[in-house]
Amino acid sequence: MTPKPPDILLILTTQLRAQALAHAGDPNAVTPVLDALAATSRRFTQAVTPHPFGPHARAALLTGVPSPQNGVSGYFDPLPTSRRTIAHDLNERGWRTAFLGKWHLSRRDPAAPLVGETHARQTVPENARGGFQFWRGFESGFLLNAPFLHGTGLPVPTRFPGYQPDVILRQAAACFLDNTGPGKPPFFLLASLETPHPPYDAPAAGIRPVPPDNILLPPNVPLGGETEQRARRELSGYHAHITATDRAIGRLLDAIAPRAASTAIIFTSVHGDMHGSHGLFRKGWPHEESVRVPLLVKLPGQPAAADHRLASLLDIPRWLLAIAGNRDPFPPGWNPAAQTLSMPCAVGLPFQCDRPWRAVRTASAKQVFNTDGSLWLQDV
Repeated sequence: MTPKPPDILLILTTQLRAQALAHAGDPNAVTPVLDALAATSRRFTQAVTPHPFGPHARAALLTGVPSPQNGVSGYFDPLPTSRRTIAHDLNERGWRTAFLGKWHLSRRDPAAPLVGETHARQTVPENARGGFQFWRGFESGFLLNAPFLHGTGLPVPTRFPGYQPDVILRQAAACFLDNTGPGKPPFFLLASLETPHPPYDAPAAGIRPVPPDNILLPPNVPLGGETEQRARRELSGYHAHITATDRAIGRLLDAIAPRAASTAIIFTSVHGDMHGSHGLFRKGWPHEESVRVPLLVKLPGQPAAADHRLASLLDIPRWLLAIAGNRDPFPPGWNPAAQTLSMPCAVGLPFQCDRPWRAVRTASAKQVFNTDGSLWLQDV
């Protein structure tokens, strides 16, 4: 008899750059939970998002197909309801699948405010939920406190008190424990958090931000002007939300500890944030602060290791299917020489990248091209 594969928990954050964790060397970071997880996981030190913008990256992660080939070209494009996702593939293999949290792949009103209740209370139709059997979440809206959730068991958007990661991961823990254990089919849960995305000055579950003047800046943030001051202000709130999110993840992992021996855990983010590096802010840019993401993979029975191979969010669906089939997702022959990255469009939002581009990233270099094929940046 084929042994039952491990259940899978995928934790996804938003705008958490790879450099912003204590184990990655950030002196401002207080991330004991993720540091402990990294110490027991395969830690990909060169992991990237294929697209440093939310909907494009989310669509790529769910489908294993880059944007715009997956149907998401512009910022407001929904994921086509006909597009297969990893949930469809796992459902067909007898798995139970669940999604909790931020979706950001439904059709939105471009004229509505990006921050606020309009997108937070928007209902995602059942046929637009990526094939997940259990789905409870919200479209977007960036309400880091008191979020609205709807979906399975919640036909209308309902507000929940508390810090958004605490709300989502508390429900994720209950969902995971209800669906795992002896005699139950294998289970895949994707818990999707909006933090540490702006607004950075939103309350962070009681975590007090470090005073901006005490923030230690990377050497590529220009000093002596508004860029420095803004970077300090942003990073102060950013790290408070990272710490609060780290604590919420710790509570989830503690809750599911009885299932730890039979659970594969993956942690990552959809993209990063510039925070003043190279004089730039937000995401969409082809620099490392925007494109490199944390990626931790903890598999039952596999030792911890720092893995310096080039990895991408596009790899995750293939890894999930390998885990589901009791196969090694990282066979010895897997060693990509390069990863392709792109920004499919210029989204036209303040401070974001002002042009589409494509790039080829190797272990030691990156070349970034404009859409006409001309070289824009190299070794950035």
